[in-house]
Amino acid sequence: MRRAMTTLLATAVTAVLLVGCATSGGLDGDLTDDWAALPPATAFTPAVGVCQAADFTEVVTLAAYQPIDCAGPHRVETVHVGTFPAERPAVPATGSVELRGAFAECDTRASAYVGDDWRAGRLRLSVALPSGPGWTAGARWYRCDVTELTTVETAATVVVRSGSLRNALKGASRLRLGCQQSRGGAGRDVQTLVPVECAGRHDAEFVGVWRAPDKPYPAKNADWAPLYDGCRSLLGRYVGVPDDSDLRFRSGVVVRPPGAGRWRVGDRGVRCYLWLSDRTVTASLKGAGPAGLPVRTK
Repeated sequence: MRRAMTTLLATAVTAVLLVGCATSGGLDGDLTDDWAALPPATAFTPAVGVCQAADFTEVVTLAAYQPIDCAGPHRVETVHVGTFPAERPAVPATGSVELRGAFAECDTRASAYVGDDWRAGRLRLSVALPSGPGWTAGARWYRCDVTELTTVETAATVVVRSGSLRNALKGASRLRLGCQQSRGGAGRDVQTLVPVECAGRHDAEFVGVWRAPDKPYPAKNADWAPLYDGCRSLLGRYVGVPDDSDLRFRSGVVVRPPGAGRWRVGDRGVRCYLWLSDRTVTASLKGAGPAGLPVRTK
């Protein structure tokens, strides 16, 4: 009797299990074959025309990438995103041909974005790169970032601004470099330049950007001579006076090349200023001609 009851109980359990399997709601027992395949992992690429509230960093990770609308307070604006060759095995090093090429592309794109050579304003251009893990995952982008500065002289700090820099130098702009008042250091050399209104008394003025040749950073006095000659020629065209041997007797010149570190990256833009060591004026000297910038006899 006990053996019969045991057999009957086992039969009932089996029947219940079979009924449960028969009412699986359409499941076929394979828990994986009805799921769509996940897309392959890809590296992120930054967007153009967005801003970052944080300060610029040379290396950008996905976790640190937090784009915001440029209408809000920010420190960095992305004006272009380019790409390196896919076959390159590692992130380009400072001073490499690839990174200098990236800077050259950013230079052109940034100037087009702001409406003039970005160096004509209180702006700085920088190139950001993916992190090592990002590069390994397939990231091959470089990001062209522009920031507004308090000054283009030493001890500049980043301005927290609101509003895009697109076309910011197209026409008159508070960012644009113009008339300056020099502050001297030891002797008669110009130590710093302070922006002033052209209607006020001043002794210096921004005249343009001279592109230095692809040579090592100036180290000796002789290395600086081409920079002064190049800026002096810009000065002559800006004022409208002959670029001849008398030009040095009309005005002094102040040159502001990029720092050695930026030079290694590929920045060759030299900011140039005329400088009146013997007098001040109360108007811009742009187009003033020989009457506005006469040959000094003393």
